[in-house]
Amino acid sequence: MNHNLFEGIEVFVKVVQCNSFAEAAHQLRHSPSHISKVINRLEARLGMRLLNRTTRTLALTPDGEVYFQHCVQLISDAEQTIQLLTNEENKPKGVLKISCPVAFSLDYVRPVAAEYLKKYPNVTIEWDINDRAVDIVGDGFDLALRATTNLEESSLICKRIYKCRTLVVASPSYIEQYGRPHHPRELTKHHCICYSNLKTPDRWDFTEQSGKSFTVDVRKRVNCNNGKMQAALAIDGIGITRLPEFYLADALRAKQLEILFECYEQKPVEVYVMYPSRKHLSPKVRYFIDMLAQQLSP
Repeated sequence: MNHNLFEGIEVFVKVVQCNSFAEAAHQLRHSPSHISKVINRLEARLGMRLLNRTTRTLALTPDGEVYFQHCVQLISDAEQTIQLLTNEENKPKGVLKISCPVAFSLDYVRPVAAEYLKKYPNVTIEWDINDRAVDIVGDGFDLALRATTNLEESSLICKRIYKCRTLVVASPSYIEQYGRPHHPRELTKHHCICYSNLKTPDRWDFTEQSGKSFTVDVRKRVNCNNGKMQAALAIDGIGITRLPEFYLADALRAKQLEILFECYEQKPVEVYVMYPSRKHLSPKVRYFIDMLAQQLSP
């Protein structure tokens, strides 16, 4: 193969399009003398004159006109091929391994994932649905969603995509049997359903309207590592529980649960999408994160 076959083609086309050696040199960031040498070498290699040029005019020869049309088509074909390959490379494909909390997966991430899978048929999702904090890198996840009131420092990239209230709730049947507590400190005398994945499941923090914070060591009746189960037990009248609002929305609408202590604030729950690095982020991960952020961010 003649490795010099395409040498000078881009310069030649640019000179013709600019109708000027000087302007072509400027756009290609070369000197006019360099551009002139490239054209001379091209004409010598082809054995024909492509341009008639004087100090003031520049015109294509008949051979140059034919050559120019073919060169323009050649460059266009090359650019389209590169664009095609680039687009294919940038399309999401492969296996996307994600981890999400149970309730948030079902009610919030599932609709986004369904739309994503319909839009990108070459992606397969491996979905780990549980409330534990996974080792994203060690367990080979592309990303994980975590719901927390206090994000710990991490080497991972953390992007907040959702925020909601933390609520203390009880069922009407529980309130009827045991009475409604009016102050959080009364929780020491009530049955409480705690979330065991926390470092201190039975220590619940509250903030008064004045801004003063305090902690209550609640009376633990059940310790559970699944928010859906906590909500279900609360609906059954087993005890009082504290959960992010996304676990409770349906039960609150159905009046199966009632909110307690509305005059006392608690730290909101924030949901983060976490992933190892922004560098060389694959399209399957980047597109999924973008879709989550677009549809769930407040």
